[in-house]
Amino acid sequence: MKKLALTVFLDAFVLSLLGLVLVMSASSTYSAFKFDSLFHLFSSHFSKVVAGILFMVVFAIVPYENYKKYSKYLLLLSIGLLLLTFIAAPNIKGAGRWINLGFTTFQPADLARLAVIIHLAALIERKGKDIENFKHGFIYLIIWVMVTAVLIFVQPNLSNGILVLIISIAMLYAGGAKSKHILASMGFFSFLGGIGAMCFNHSRERIFTFIHSFSTGGDINIQVRQALLGLGSGGIFGVGLGYSRQSNLFLPEAYGDFIFAILGEELGFIGSVLVLFAYLVLFIAGILIAKKCRDVFGQLLAFGISISVLVNAFINIAVATGLVPTTGLPLPFISYGGTSLLFMCISIGILFNIGFTNAAREKRAIESKQNLIMEES
Repeated sequence: MKKLALTVFLDAFVLSLLGLVLVMSASSTYSAFKFDSLFHLFSSHFSKVVAGILFMVVFAIVPYENYKKYSKYLLLLSIGLLLLTFIAAPNIKGAGRWINLGFTTFQPADLARLAVIIHLAALIERKGKDIENFKHGFIYLIIWVMVTAVLIFVQPNLSNGILVLIISIAMLYAGGAKSKHILASMGFFSFLGGIGAMCFNHSRERIFTFIHSFSTGGDINIQVRQALLGLGSGGIFGVGLGYSRQSNLFLPEAYGDFIFAILGEELGFIGSVLVLFAYLVLFIAGILIAKKCRDVFGQLLAFGISISVLVNAFINIAVATGLVPTTGLPLPFISYGGTSLLFMCISIGILFNIGFTNAAREKRAIESKQNLIMEES
């Protein structure tokens, strides 16, 4: 278990270091053009990576059982902050997702996602077999998910809302909910998400453009077109770190949501596959930590965090390669940082603590058993 915990920690740490290099490469031209400094965005990202790693260490030390007692209050705080975005959040690119704290901006949806994972893990453990009963168990869990997801949807932040729903459904399934309840919830959420997507101009246009691209064979949008050009020009081994052409203002958001295209261009097919493998290793290690955990809360918390990282990475990469409509999810640990990077690091710290704590328990149990055998002999 200790090796699994260290694998998760080191994996996230290495991805964060790679992110520093790629953000420097992807943002330097834009920084020079916009802020008259090659290092403007890199400096900001560097400070957030340092803060993220510090938080990772801190939450790796805090016993994960503590979150169970405060999970409801944490989720209520998240819901309150989501409501606050409708009042205090500035409108950026047609959405009010960020609260300005003066020294930085804060996106409550990232906190809400982690809060949902923690509270669902606590509720599923508390409900036990009652989760199989729709009226006395399942409905109470799904209400929390619906409230949180709807508030994120109407910001509008469809990608994070969908991510919350996917993670929640996976946790409910792993927690023992009946398949018919899961399928009914998926159908309702799909209907709800479809209506939500059609209500907002930017999401509706993205979906229609994506569908239209299949019939015409054209590009989804300029970002995806340039991203595919970057990925294609990288070849097998890439053009080398710092030699990206797409980062020279050809690819919008090159340092953010579309940084995977810069990664593929500079590190090539091999580098891209290695990064995908790193996410897969992190996910498998997280699932093994969940499997070996001795309590239900720890199992589901580890499972939810592992699923969150993998699905987030998959959606981002699927967007960059034109497999799904364009969304606003960053590539975990690599994209230009903000609250997403911070809460990803906090999540990894919690996952590390679950693995390390249960490894210590397992060791004590073995030693206790050996002592008992020695006493009896």
